Amino acid sequence: MNSYRVRKFKDRTFSILGLVCVIVAVLPLGSILLEVVVRGAPIISWNFLTQTPGAEGQTVGGIGPSIQGSLILIGLTSLIGIPIGIMSGVFLAEYGDNKYASLMRLFNDVLTEFPSIVAGVTVFLAFVLYFGHFSPLAGSLALSFILIPIVARTTEESIKLVPNSLREASAALGVRRWRTTVSIVIAAAKAGLITGSLLAVARIAGETAPLIMTVLGNSYFFQGFGQPIDALPLRIWRDALQPYPDIQAAGWGAAFVLILVVLTINIGVRLATGGRRGSRR
Repeated sequence: MNSYRVRKFKDRTFSILGLVCVIVAVLPLGSILLEVVVRGAPIISWNFLTQTPGAEGQTVGGIGPSIQGSLILIGLTSLIGIPIGIMSGVFLAEYGDNKYASLMRLFNDVLTEFPSIVAGVTVFLAFVLYFGHFSPLAGSLALSFILIPIVARTTEESIKLVPNSLREASAALGVRRWRTTVSIVIAAAKAGLITGSLLAVARIAGETAPLIMTVLGNSYFFQGFGQPIDALPLRIWRDALQPYPDIQAAGWGAAFVLILVVLTINIGVRLATGGRRGSRR
């Protein structure tokens, strides 16, 4: 009887401690979100979302170029990084029993923890200085250093969860290994691949440091792949440094829009994974 009471006391104690830890973790996040909503939501309007920024200290303008630039950078980075990340993850999961794969995993782990500013400096020295201009391509390359290892790791783990019985059944039918991987294994792990890719996109959507070194920023709409481009994280950073209250308010509005973008991506992840679980039932 005493043993049961002790176990019950321990269970309640650790449940309470777990709840306290959750509250401690959620409170700062909730306060940040509340601050952004309170300060940023009132400034949102159609003109704010579509116009160019105004002159500093005179008019607020809008964040249209920033939204456009972020979408362009996310699209280019996805085109560059997601295929490379998925192919890397497939190789590590299906053909990863060798020293080359072990070295590849090591580099992947290092890149996952790499400071983002280092990626920006690397692309600045290797790409921006070589071609002589800031550009969306340079920004996408820098963001790809962040996206690729995340996609590769999630792809590898997703493919490892595919039952070996599917591979064995395909091999028993005389299907080549590469064909089994493409048609059966990847198809079975599709939900995990989509989830990992969307989470990686959400991760790069708010990066600022690499963009400072690669795209520079611009107050105009897209002018070409060889010209500087604006982005929401850059606009937030620049507006936060201004001494004018109206410009700072525009920065809060841009932060609110960026949070909505990331939230939309995460909702997409939930829908993708939820739909997959539903189909399994």
